[in-house]
Amino acid sequence: MQPREWTPRIAVALGYVCVAIAFSWPLPLHLGSALTGDPGGDTGVYVWNQWVFQHEALVEHANPLRTGQILSTTDRVDLSQHNYTVFLNLLALPLIPFLGVVRTFNIVLLLVTVITAVCTYALARRVTRATRFEAWLAGLAFAWCPALVARSTGHFSLVAAAPVAAFILCLVVADRTRRSRDAALAGLCLAWAGLSDPYYAVYCLIIILGYLATRVVPITYTTAVTSRRAAGHTPGSRLRWALNVAIVSVGGLVVGLLFGSGAQVTLLGMSISMRGLYTPVFVLTMLVLVRLAVDIRPQLSASAPQWSSTAVRALVVGGLACAGPLSPILYGLGERLTQGHFVAPPTLWRSSPRGVDLLGLFEFNPNHMLVRAFGDRQLADGAVFVEYTASFSLIALAVVIIAAWRGGYRPRAGWLLLTAGFAALSLGPFIHVAGVNTHVPGPWSLLRYVPIIDAARAPTRFSIVAALGLAILLAGALAALGRRFPRHRQLVAATVGALLIFELAPAPRPLYSATVPSVYQTIAADPQPVRVLELPFGVRDGTFSVGDFSARSLFYQTAHEKRLIGGYLSRISAKRVNEMRSQPTLDALVIMSEGGTLTPPHAAWIRSRGPTFIANANIGYVVADDARTPPHLVDFVVGAWELEEIGRDAGVTLYRPRSRPE
Repeated sequence: MQPREWTPRIAVALGYVCVAIAFSWPLPLHLGSALTGDPGGDTGVYVWNQWVFQHEALVEHANPLRTGQILSTTDRVDLSQHNYTVFLNLLALPLIPFLGVVRTFNIVLLLVTVITAVCTYALARRVTRATRFEAWLAGLAFAWCPALVARSTGHFSLVAAAPVAAFILCLVVADRTRRSRDAALAGLCLAWAGLSDPYYAVYCLIIILGYLATRVVPITYTTAVTSRRAAGHTPGSRLRWALNVAIVSVGGLVVGLLFGSGAQVTLLGMSISMRGLYTPVFVLTMLVLVRLAVDIRPQLSASAPQWSSTAVRALVVGGLACAGPLSPILYGLGERLTQGHFVAPPTLWRSSPRGVDLLGLFEFNPNHMLVRAFGDRQLADGAVFVEYTASFSLIALAVVIIAAWRGGYRPRAGWLLLTAGFAALSLGPFIHVAGVNTHVPGPWSLLRYVPIIDAARAPTRFSIVAALGLAILLAGALAALGRRFPRHRQLVAATVGALLIFELAPAPRPLYSATVPSVYQTIAADPQPVRVLELPFGVRDGTFSVGDFSARSLFYQTAHEKRLIGGYLSRISAKRVNEMRSQPTLDALVIMSEGGTLTPPHAAWIRSRGPTFIANANIGYVVADDARTPPHLVDFVVGAWELEEIGRDAGVTLYRPRSRPE
C-alpha cells in the first residue's frame, strides 16, 4: 500500500482521537487521579481486572486466568466466568509497570473507544456508498452513542464494542469472497468479542444465526390478504371465529385481573388460580398474532439447505479460528463444570431482569450537560443509569427518516432487521412504557430460554447493537441524500456532523477521585506476604451477596497488592462460598457483617480461636470501613484478635495484630 493511501486512514483515526479527548474532558487532565465511574462500584472491579491480570502474569508468573489474590484461604480462583475483560487487560499489560494502574486504565478506555469508532467507520465504508466523512460520522454516532458513554461510568467491558462491528464486516466480506482467510478473520473477531465481553460473543452468535437462516436456508416470503366471505362456513372462517372468541375471552380475563384481585377457574376438574397479568397477556398476545397471521396468510417456503464444500469449509475454519484464542477460557469453563463450580442462574418467567423503557429509546442524550443540569441521573442512581441508558441518536433517526422521505433512501432489509430486532430485544421480556409494565411480551420473553443465548441475562444491552445498526443506516442515509442533492452533499454532511457533535457531547464529564487512603500505603510498604481482611467481611458476585463485601476493597488492593480474604467476582459458585463459610471464624464474620449477633457460647468459642486463626490465615492487617462496619463487629474483632489501631484516614481505620505473624 502506498504511503499516500495511509494518509486518509490516519486522518480518520486522528479525528476520532480528538473527539475522544474532547468528549472525555476534563479526564485527560487527571489521567492518574480520577475515573469516569465510582471506584466503589463496578469501576473498581474493572480497574482490578487489569491490575490482577498483569500481577499474575508478570509478578507471580502464573496463569492470569486464575488468581489467589482474593478468597485467598481457598484454592486459586478460576476467572473464566468472571467478566474479566481479557482484551482490555492485554492492552494494559505492558503499560501498567510504567504508567501505573489508574493512568493505564484511563488510556485504555480512550483507546478502545477510538478502536470502536474506526471499526464502525470501516464497516460503514464497506456496506454503504458513503464518503469518508459520512462514514466517519457513523463511527462517531456509534462509539459515542448514549448507551456506550453511559457504560463508561460502570460497565467498561461494554465500551469495547469494536469486535461486533469488526465481526459483521468480516462476515460481509467472507460472504462475498467465500475465502477461508476471511472466514478465519470472522472467527477471530468472534473470539475477540468473547474476550472483550461475553455478551458481545452472544450477540455475534445471534447475528451469525440470522445470517445462516437467510443464506444457508433461503426463505421466500409472500402475502395474500384474504377477503371475508359473506356466507358459508369454510375452515378459515371457523378458525377466525374460534380465535375471535378466544381473544374476547382472554381479553375479558385480562380486564378482570386488571381491575380485580384475581380469578380462579376450574378446568377439567383442576382449580387454576390467576392473580398476575404476565401469562394471560402473553396468551392474548399470541392469539392476536395468530389471528393476524390468519388474515394476512404469510406463506413461507424454504428450500433445501445449500451446503457446499466452500460453505462447510468456511464454517469449520471460522469455528477453529474462534476456538483457538478462547481455548484457555473454554478449558476453565469445562473444569468448573466437572468440579461443580459452574454458575448458571435460572431464568425466571416473571422476575428476570427487565429491559429498557420503550420511551427511553427516544429520549434526548441523558449524558448531555444540559440534561444533567436539570437532574444528574448518573449521581442519583448510578447503577440504573449505567444499565438502562439506551437512547438512540435523535439526529441519526431524523436523518434516516428524511432520507427515506426525500432522498429515495431504501436501506437493505438486513440492516433494518438488525437495528429493529436488537432494539426489540432490548425492551426485555415484558415491555415497559413510561415506567408502566404493560405485561406485553417482547421477543426476549422466549429467546431468553435458548441455551447459550440465555447467558445474556441483561436485555438492556441489546440496545448497543441496535445503535450500531442505526449508525450504519445513518451513513447510508447521508449517502442517499448526497446522491439526491449532489451540490449540497458536503453542506448536508457538515450540518449533520455539527448537530451530532452537539447532541452526543457528554463533556464536561463527571469524575470520581481515584485517591487511595494513606493507610493502604502502610500495608503496601510491608515486605511480608501477609493477608488483609476488610470489615465488613463477605463475598459478593453479580447476583447475590454473603456478608457485605465492597468492590472498593478490590480497587484499594491495586495499591497495597496484598491478598484479600474476601472478594468479588461476576459469578461465584455456591460451592466456593460454602467452602469459605465452612471455616467457623469466617462464617461468624459473615453473620456479624450482615448485622447479626453471635450467642455468648458461640462468641466465646470464636474468640478462643482468635490467635490460631490469625496465625493460620497469616493476617497482617485488618481494615474497617467506619461507616459500613457494625460497631459490635469492630469491638468483637479488636478484642478477639488483640488488634491495635495504627492509622485512620478517609473513613477507614487500620489495625494489626499485636503479635504479628512471621
